[in-house]
Amino acid sequence: MTALTLSTSGAATLRADALVVGVAKGGKGLVLAPGAEAVDKAFGGKLAAVLETLGASGAEGELTKLPAPDGLKAPVVIAAGLGPVPDKDGGYDAEALRRAAGSAARSLAGSKKAGFALPVGTVEDAEAVAEGALLGAYAFTAYQRGENKLDPKASSGAKLPLAEVAMLGTKPRDKAFKAAAERSVALVEEINRARDLINTPPNDLYPESFAAVATAAGKEHGVKVQVLDEKALVKGGYGGILGVGQGAARGPRLVKLAYTHPKAEKTLALVGKGITYDSGGISLKPAGHNETMKCDMAGAAAVFAAVVAAARLGLRVNVTGWLALAENMPSGNATRPGDVLNMYSGKTVEVLNTDAEGRLVLADALTRASEEKPDAIVDVATLTGAMVLALGNRTFGIMANDDAFRTSVHEIAEEVGEASWPMPLPADLRKGMDSPTADIANMGERMGGGLVAGLFLKEFVGEGIAWAHLDIAGPAFHEGAPYGYTPKGGTGSAVRTLVKLAERTAAGDLG
Repeated sequence: MTALTLSTSGAATLRADALVVGVAKGGKGLVLAPGAEAVDKAFGGKLAAVLETLGASGAEGELTKLPAPDGLKAPVVIAAGLGPVPDKDGGYDAEALRRAAGSAARSLAGSKKAGFALPVGTVEDAEAVAEGALLGAYAFTAYQRGENKLDPKASSGAKLPLAEVAMLGTKPRDKAFKAAAERSVALVEEINRARDLINTPPNDLYPESFAAVATAAGKEHGVKVQVLDEKALVKGGYGGILGVGQGAARGPRLVKLAYTHPKAEKTLALVGKGITYDSGGISLKPAGHNETMKCDMAGAAAVFAAVVAAARLGLRVNVTGWLALAENMPSGNATRPGDVLNMYSGKTVEVLNTDAEGRLVLADALTRASEEKPDAIVDVATLTGAMVLALGNRTFGIMANDDAFRTSVHEIAEEVGEASWPMPLPADLRKGMDSPTADIANMGERMGGGLVAGLFLKEFVGEGIAWAHLDIAGPAFHEGAPYGYTPKGGTGSAVRTLVKLAERTAAGDLG
C-alpha cells in the first residue's frame, strides 16, 4: 500500500513529483486554503489569480495542475477544490478534505512521491487528509500483468498507485498526530483488503478461499478464527447457509473471528453476508444483473476488515465477526422455490425466491451470534435492490430494533463520511411473510422490499440485544468513474462506520 509520512520539510524544500494544495470558493473569488502559503509565495503571491485564469473555481472534486515556478523543488502543483470557504468559526469539513486528498492521490497514479499541503491545523484534519489520500491511492491490479505471448511488448497500461504521501504542516513529533497517522494506515490497509476481496473474481474467491484469507489474517494479527465447513454446518443444523450453498460445487462456510481485549467491558458482534457469487439460484437473475455479483460478499468483507482493524488498533472492546459464506448457484442440487429450510434457530422458512438468499445465510449467523449474548449486533449486507431504488448508489440504509441505537449508528456513519439514512421497520409489512407451510417465508410484499428483508432478519436476533442492519447494496460496488477517494469497483463501504462504532463502544459512549 501507499506509504504515509509526516514530513518535517516545508512545501518549498520538499523533493517530490508534485505538491498538492487546497483552494476554495469564496464570496469574491478563489481562496487559498491554509497550507498553501509557501507555494503562493513562490508564485509571487499570485497563485489564486493564476488558477482563476486557468478556470479553477475551488469546487469540490476539481483538480487544476500547473507547472511549479522557481523556488519549489517539486515540478508540479495540483490545486484541489475544497468547496465553499468554511464559516469563520469552523474549519474545512472533514469529508471535503478526504475527497480533495483522494482526488489528488488518484491523479498522481504512477508517481513516486507527492507532498500534501492541505489544511491540517487539527489532528482530525490530518486524519481526514491521510485517510483520503491513502484511500484515493488505490488500484486493483492483481490481474493486470501486461503479459501477451503474441506481443511481448504489449501492456495493460495499468499504473501503480502513488507510492508515498508526504503530509506537510503536521507536527511529526506530536504523539496525537503520530497516533492519527498510524490509525489511518491501519484502517485504510484493512479497507483496501476488503476492496481487494470484493474485486477478486469468483473463480478465485469462494467460501473456502475466503475462509483461508481470514485464517491467515487472524494468525498475523492475533484474531482467533474458527471455520465451520459443510460437515460442521450439517452437524450444527445451519439450514439457511446450507440451503443457499447446496447448489454450488464449492461448499459453504461459516467463519467466526474473535478479537478480545483483556480489559474489555463490552462485546460487539458483527455479521456479514458473504455470497461470493450470486446467480440468483433457481430464481435466476436476468441478463445484465449478474456481471457484478462477485460483490455480493461485500458485507462479509467489511466485517472481516473491521475485526482485523479493531485488533490492529488494540481497541478496548471484544469484537466478534461472523462471515456467512456461500455461492448461490443453480444445479440439480439447488434449493427450489417452495422448499422449506430448517434454520439454525429452529424456525422453518419457506423459500419463495432463491434470489432472496442473503437473508437466509444471515439468519443463521445472527442466531449463532445472539447465543453469545453480545451487547450489540450489527449485520452488513448487499441485501436488496429495493434499497438502491430508495436511496441511490451512494447511501446505505440503517434499520434497527432500537431507535436510539439506529440513531447512534447513523450519526457515526455521517461522522466518518459514509452516507447513510435511517429506515423504519413497519410492523404491518411482517404479515406479508406469513406462510401456510412454514413459520415464515423469505419473501413478503414487493413494495418496501428492503424493509421486509430487515423485518425478516429481526426475527433471528436474540431477545434483549440491540441490533442494527446496514443494507449497503448501493455503495458497496461502484460501477461508474472514480470520484474523490472512491474507486471503480469495490469500495469497502461500512468498514469505517464499524470501526468507529467499535471505538465508541470501547469508550463507553453508546451506553
